[in-house]
Amino acid sequence: MVTLKSRKGITDSPHTLRTRRCTCEDDGVKAAIPPWEPLSEPVLADQRGTYDRMRAACPVAESPRGVTLFRHADVVAAATDPATFSSAVSVHRMVPNSLDQPEHTLFRAAIDPFFTPERMGALEPLVRRIAHGIIGALPRDATVDAVTEIGYPLAVRAQSDWLGWQGIEDELLVWMAENHAATRSRDRSRAVAVAAAFDDIVLAQVELRRRMGSAAPKDPTTELLAVTVNGGPLPDADIVSILRNWTAGDLSSIAASVGVVIYFLATRLDVQEALREQPGNLAAAVDEMLRIDDPFLVSRRVPTAATCVSGFVVESGKQIYLNWTSANRDEKVFADPNAYRPEEHAADNLVYGTGIHVCPGRPLATLELVVAVQTLLGMTTRFELAVDEEPIRETYPLGGWRCVPLRLY
Repeated sequence: MVTLKSRKGITDSPHTLRTRRCTCEDDGVKAAIPPWEPLSEPVLADQRGTYDRMRAACPVAESPRGVTLFRHADVVAAATDPATFSSAVSVHRMVPNSLDQPEHTLFRAAIDPFFTPERMGALEPLVRRIAHGIIGALPRDATVDAVTEIGYPLAVRAQSDWLGWQGIEDELLVWMAENHAATRSRDRSRAVAVAAAFDDIVLAQVELRRRMGSAAPKDPTTELLAVTVNGGPLPDADIVSILRNWTAGDLSSIAASVGVVIYFLATRLDVQEALREQPGNLAAAVDEMLRIDDPFLVSRRVPTAATCVSGFVVESGKQIYLNWTSANRDEKVFADPNAYRPEEHAADNLVYGTGIHVCPGRPLATLELVVAVQTLLGMTTRFELAVDEEPIRETYPLGGWRCVPLRLY
């Protein structure tokens, strides 16, 4: 029987900590999964670089939190095998993220119609007006932050207008700031309180429409109240969960993505100029920028039975982390992870996941990001990183940039 044995190897940097290199040997000895410390300060200081080094050293690593998969093939295999790798990993029900089959299929059939091309086309003029207003109001003689001054307001205003939540944009911006602070603090009680506060915001919108009855606005929030699954209406907990996924999750995702895309364009003036002259397929361009520096770090799974990943046995019930950021930079798939090749890399790009849990909101996210790039390019002659401030990286569980100081011209 072919099993694995680990031997100590030279690591590239202290960021890899106690990583061991892996070899496959027919010696009857089952290898332990190499350890690592994903929340150590050296790792948090250079998440993407650490993942690159970890991926080169070994396909999997284990911490007290669980087992991380770093390579593209393993991440795709786990994401596309929901029978073996269950998504029911949270103590809280998250619709549809934590659902397995057949329940997941029922909910996706109810959710996916909210993101059809026809609906996104109808929404585009509104998103364009929002982006034009935000970018047009930015000063041309001062440093601005692409994340908090473009990403945050674009995400909040676009999502609020789409869902019919006008009038609470400032409340959502305050919540986003508090949510990011709670996430960075790693204070569990603070994070729980912030999450509960957001549920209250969502439930207030649901209850408002119920009170209004037939006079309720014809928006996706109202429409969701009429959705049925298995012949019955959705319970409030599921409605709140779906709306939380569309808002709390997407607000942070859009803001993070805006930061990554604008940073890329501000540091790759050749690409910026090329897109000004010939935009081409901007959706593919944005996806490729996000692949190079994927801000969506991980998703969780749990094996339903002991299974083998790249020669290592992962026991049933052990929490698994699919590291999208690492998989999207795997040299075996993308020969040069930093090379900007939108069309060539599109088929293997995992920014929005893969398998049955591929992001249902991808069409909306793509719309908002493409419009943001088009508007920024159209309303400036160029934009660059500011010289008076340094960009600041985000840290786990977030990726990308916390702050991207920018000058617009």
